[in-house]
Formats: sequence, structure tokens, C-alpha cells
Amino acid sequence: MKKKNVIKNILMIAALGIAIMFFTNVIFAANTATVSVETANLRETADEDSRILVQLSLNDEVEVLQKTGNWYEVKTKNGTTGYLREDLVQVSGDVEETENTSNETESNAESSETQTEETSTETTSSTRIVKENTKLKIVPTINATDIVEVKQNDEVTIVETMGDWICIEKETTKGWIRSDKLMTVEEKAKQDEEKKAAEEAAKQAAQAAEQEQAKTQTQTTKTMYANSATVNIRKEASKDSSIVEQIKLNTAVTVLSEESGWSKVSVNNKEGYVASNLLSSSKTQETATSRGGVTREKTTEDKTETTTTTTASSGKGATVVETAKNYIGYRYVYGAAGPNSFDCSGFTSYVFKLHGVSLSRTAKAQYSNGVAVARSDLQPGDLVMFGPSVSGINHVGIYIGGGQIVHAANPSRGVTIDTINSGYYNTNYVGARRVI
Repeated sequence: MKKKNVIKNILMIAALGIAIMFFTNVIFAANTATVSVETANLRETADEDSRILVQLSLNDEVEVLQKTGNWYEVKTKNGTTGYLREDLVQVSGDVEETENTSNETESNAESSETQTEETSTETTSSTRIVKENTKLKIVPTINATDIVEVKQNDEVTIVETMGDWICIEKETTKGWIRSDKLMTVEEKAKQDEEKKAAEEAAKQAAQAAEQEQAKTQTQTTKTMYANSATVNIRKEASKDSSIVEQIKLNTAVTVLSEESGWSKVSVNNKEGYVASNLLSSSKTQETATSRGGVTREKTTEDKTETTTTTTASSGKGATVVETAKNYIGYRYVYGAAGPNSFDCSGFTSYVFKLHGVSLSRTAKAQYSNGVAVARSDLQPGDLVMFGPSVSGINHVGIYIGGGQIVHAANPSRGVTIDTINSGYYNTNYVGARRVI
């Protein structure tokens, strides 16, 4: 009888133990579940605010481990274990709900503690600055739909992080952005400081360059004198530029710089440009001569050079010469006859037309205008022709005295002054005509 009672007690204890195990921690055979929505967040704990471990897509399959409330604990094919809300998946088979145990309570407590620590850390640096204009994505993938654009230097608030993606909130809009598109407030402040320092350095360098240029300019300035009866000071270094001032013979100017045949000058509190060949380093002194010309005496620091130039101080010839000189520096264009560009005969025709004299159009034809003049009797205002022969005349200029002509030379030199006593114009001299 005692033996039967012992066996009976053992069986009762065993049954009680099995019942306790069943009600405290029931583990069920594995079931599978399929994601039934476009995107499902697998979270670290059975909590809507829990950290996202990975995002699952429609029809992804997972292994169901157990159910707690309205959450399934699942395991992905990659071995990641986490929790999915029951409304996000379709489960094959029945899964009985697991009772809460002390172990689960401890796990949840630990998870809650960890989450609290993460949230605390996040809160201290939840603000980020957008590095460049970019668009927020509806889900954290490159090909996802764009929601809204955020601008460079916008301040945004971090909601959560998943891998290289960060969910941010701007005003009332949430979306995903890659982490490399954001920087911290401290990084932005450092960037602004570096930018300001670079701008200041560039500003100082520019000021130093200006000072050096001004210093160099001061060292290179010099005084020059107008060597023509009337010299135009222009706004820009071009014959097409407007005139800002007109100066007379021997007017002193301060040359600030020189480039490409032009001098930047200052005169009468005005600045402008003048053709460099209209300036001389010393004044030109005029004295009357028996032929109505002037003697120009040029004085330099180391010697005095006196040359006699047969330029009439009065009369129509001298007036024509002064008009012609005003066009020095103008462009040479074949077939052009003014007012902004010329060829050789177009230049002579234009100048004499301003003084009421009509000339033939070509250099060869102009050789028949007016009366012939011997080379020894040339006077300012005479036409001078050049070429291999009378029948081959191909160039014409206006004699200005002292063995020089003003003429439209060629495309590279334009209207300029040359000597006829040497070089090409000496060996190809054909004759001269007086038309005024």
C-alpha cells in the first residue's frame, strides 16, 4: 500500500512540473510568416518606438519564433532576430501566444534600459545640418520615391538611424537621407570658421597685391608731353572709345602705365588713354622759319638735339596734317574709307573730304589729282605715292614734314607715322601731288 502511494505521489509531482513549464514558458514548433505590406520595420523589441534593425519588403519570408501581445518574434533568412507587428505579416499555421515570464520581463527591462540610453545619447545631438540640396526618400533606399527637398544649411531633427540612412524631420515632414549628406552643428561651425578665415586671407592677399601694384605704378609713372597740335584723351584704349579730354601741343601728362601702343595718362584731374606715339619725353619748341614752318628743339637730360621740320604753323596743309594725326591708331581694313577704319587711299580720301577736297578712290588714281610736286619741294598736306612704278602705284600717304608721312599702313599697324627717307618707302617712292 505504501509502495502504491509513493508511485502516485511521484506521478503527481511530475504532472505538476510539466504544467508549470507549460504555463510559464511554452516554446512552439517553428512557423513561417510572409510580409504582407510594401515595407515592414523589424524592430529590436516589441515596441513601436524601438530601434529598427532592418526593413523587410513585400513577400519576404521569416521564421516565427513566438508571439507576444500583437507582436511576433521572428528570424530572417539572414539570421537577424527581431519583432514584427502582427498586422504586417501573414502567418502560416497557428501560433499560440507566449506567457510573460521573468526572463522576458528582465529582457524587456534590459532592452528598455538600453533604449533609454540610446534615446538620451540621441537627444544631445539630435540636430543636424544639411550639407547640400537633396531630396528626402520615403524609405531608406536610393531608388525610393522622393518626398520633399531640403536645402543646404537647413537644420533638421534626427528621428532614427538605420545603417547609412537617417530618418529626419523638418517641420512636419519626415523622410530618409543618407548620413553623408548631414553634418553636426559643431562641424558646420568649424566649416564656417574655416571659410571666414579663407575669405579674410584672400582679402588680405588682394589688398597686398593692390598695394604692391600701386607702389610699382608710382615708381614707374613719368611725365610726357603732347607732340601734336591736338591730342584726344579717350575713355578706353581704343580709337572707337569716347573722348574724355582734348589737350594741346606740349601739354604735360602723367603716364600711369603703357600697353600695346597706348598710354594710360592723368591730366587735369582726369584719367584716360592716348596713343603712345602722340607723346614725347620733352616739350617741342616752335620758332618761325622763312618757309612758314617751325623748328622743333628737343631737349633731353644728356644732350640737346635740334631738328627742323617743315610743318606749316598755318595754312590748309597744316590743318589737314593735324586732322590726319587725330586718327593715329585707327584700324586698317581693306576697302574701308572711315570713319572708324581705313585702307590707304580710303584714309587720304576721308581726311581731305573733311576739308572740302574730293579725291579719286584709289592710290593710283589719286596720282592724277592736283599738281605734281618734286620730292625736294614737299610740304605738309601733300599726297605721296609709292610702288614699283607709276603704273604700279599701290600706296599713298599724307606728308607731315621732316621726311615723314601719316598713313593707313597695314592691318597689323593701322594708321601710323613712318619715314620716307629709308626702308621700303624710300626705295619705292614714286611721286607726290599737291591738292590743297
